[in-house]
Amino acid sequence: MQKLFALTTISFLFLLTAFTPIRGIDEVVNALRKGDATEISKYIDDNVEISLPGKSDTYSKAQAVMILKDFFSNNGVTGFELKHKGENNGNQYCIGTLLTQSGNYRTTVYMKTINGRQLVRELRFQ
Repeated sequence: MQKLFALTTISFLFLLTAFTPIRGIDEVVNALRKGDATEISKYIDDNVEISLPGKSDTYSKAQAVMILKDFFSNNGVTGFELKHKGENNGNQYCIGTLLTQSGNYRTTVYMKTINGRQLVRELRFQ
């Protein structure tokens, strides 16, 4: 009886996770609204391309978080307006406007599915 219960529980959990939508883009959008680099870091891949006005490079996750924290604090994020989001071959992207005290930045986020998780591969602020 215990084996049947364990098997049923495992099967139920597997089915539950199989039909759970992949999280990612919505959480990143919410973090952008708050200017929260720490929250975004939960969705950053080991390496990520970041484009800021005047510089663009590929950074490690730790470097990326420091750069985003610096960018958000120097510009004073006041919000994020989502213009468009979509999916292509299981990968997610969004385009919007990062609202800051020093001006607005057209923002593009590209996420890729890696090991069943959506991870940020590219962030562009123009």
